[in-house]
Amino acid sequence: MLNSAMHSSWGRMAMALLGALIYALGINLFVVPLGLFTGGMIGFCQLLRSILLGVLGIKSLSFDLTGIIYYALNIPLLIIAYRSLGRVFFRNTLICATAYTVFLSIVPIPSAPIVEDVLTGCLLGGVISGVGTGIALTSGCCGGGLDIIGLYMSKKGVKITMGQFGMAFNFTLFVLCWMLYDAPTMIYSVLNTIFHAMALDRAHRQSVTVQVLIFTKLDSPDLDRYIIENLHRGITRWEGKGVYTGEDTHILCVCMNKYEIEDLREVLRRIDPRAFFIVQEGVHVSRNFERRLS
Repeated sequence: MLNSAMHSSWGRMAMALLGALIYALGINLFVVPLGLFTGGMIGFCQLLRSILLGVLGIKSLSFDLTGIIYYALNIPLLIIAYRSLGRVFFRNTLICATAYTVFLSIVPIPSAPIVEDVLTGCLLGGVISGVGTGIALTSGCCGGGLDIIGLYMSKKGVKITMGQFGMAFNFTLFVLCWMLYDAPTMIYSVLNTIFHAMALDRAHRQSVTVQVLIFTKLDSPDLDRYIIENLHRGITRWEGKGVYTGEDTHILCVCMNKYEIEDLREVLRRIDPRAFFIVQEGVHVSRNFERRLS
């Protein structure tokens, strides 16, 4: 289902919205009823929500304020995304962040935990929310938050990786949880975040770098132009000759992430239906190669 949906931009957007819904189900049905916190910007917003309700003396609401706080904090980050990371990234992030906010606000939170065992609840909530985030990211959408900050710092050449930044942020967040609540809350929140990250790595395909070799006998600049101007990827061209036919063959070598293949497949089918390509996964690319979330 996921692979077939990736063939169109509307299909990818629908899968991203589905991923946001799955994420909200994992958080609101399993994590929040246990009084735990997730990692990242959402976890920070959950902490702010709990502090705000405590200050106002409100025990509970009919909806969760986390999504609204998350959207408010994303507004300045969306401005950064629009100015520095491109309009397509901004559009996808705006839609996905809005979906996260809506689903976190409308998915009902059970009055009592569905699963009474805290460790089991951590596991279920982490896995379900991780799969949802992975589907959204694979569909070319980003929910905002730390992803925007990490990509912006990477583009500006800050000497810290997105992973290092995320770990530092989560460390600070969970120390605050420990100080404001207790050690068990902090420990189970950390476990939930670990389960989330493990499920996310399994579901997210954009971190998979592939090498694509395109074989075409058509000497057309349209394919080169599309790869350079739309996918923003570099090309290495070789000139070959078919042993059986003796015809000249153009071989294009491109490195990209896995979800970009679907865009390339569609364009290649339109420009040269007789062309074919080979995809090699697990390629390690370093230095001048851009890794993207959308």
